[in-house]
Amino acid sequence: MKQNVFQLLRITASYDSNLIIILFLQLNSIFAMQQRPEQLPMQMKFLSCLSLSHLYELEQHLDRFLKSASMAKIPLPFNRSTIRSILIQTVSASNCTQGSLRYWLSAGPGDFQLSSSGCTNPALYAVVIESPSLQVPSCCRVVTSSIPIKSPQFAVMKSVNYLPNALTKVEGEENGAFTGIWLDDEGFVAEGSNMNVGFVTKNKELLMPRFDKILSGCTARRVLTLAEHLVAHGKLSRVISRNVSVEEGKMADEMMLIGSGILVKPVVQWDDKIIGSGQEGPIAQALYDLILEDMRSGPPSVRIPIPY
Repeated sequence: MKQNVFQLLRITASYDSNLIIILFLQLNSIFAMQQRPEQLPMQMKFLSCLSLSHLYELEQHLDRFLKSASMAKIPLPFNRSTIRSILIQTVSASNCTQGSLRYWLSAGPGDFQLSSSGCTNPALYAVVIESPSLQVPSCCRVVTSSIPIKSPQFAVMKSVNYLPNALTKVEGEENGAFTGIWLDDEGFVAEGSNMNVGFVTKNKELLMPRFDKILSGCTARRVLTLAEHLVAHGKLSRVISRNVSVEEGKMADEMMLIGSGILVKPVVQWDDKIIGSGQEGPIAQALYDLILEDMRSGPPSVRIPIPY
């Protein structure tokens, strides 16, 4: 079973700071993890896209990685420069040119207790997963989630505290939708299970919920920047982040989900309400194209070349 799972994921290389080695994984090999008592509640997970031999938005994800580590009180096993170098070397060793780099930081091997005081040293893990092509955006349906949203203190931190996120995703799928949409404690639109939400209003504004109570998505923030091109060409009137009511969201001309794993995914129905024309809108497609172009030929600030 494990063999089939890893064939599906197409893992090409991984890094484990406890083993101090980069592991090369053949697609037909069985992956055996060293058994160790981890402090699983004190871990963080990140994803950076790998496209055309460049890591996309690695610097931005690393900044959030370090900030989340500080908030979670997990000491770093290495400084930022070394972590960055390890991640790039792991991708280089994989010979993968298209896919994703996923990495975790843990309090390290310990004694199975709640406190991390029994952990010997923090640990960094990285995995490169090959994907032959980027996802083509397809329209989807979403539902309002009944799962309680995480409090802002934990929602703004990237961690493996993903049970609420997983339940929100499953709830959406059980109702024939792609995912659930969270509302915050005031009833305003918050975010999806692991993605941000965007709208195009009747006044042609690109509108996103404020990031003070939800995760500040790196892809979402990049979309806000790239969307200024559409403002300059008259396709949008402005780009704004503020509180969004459910009524305003459902009355929008367009709705979309935004994240590293999906880029820009159009939403055509929220609960029983059809969004706009019920078809993919031009702004969602334009934003997807802008992200793709940014991944292919964006500035050095968002594209890190991999030395194979």
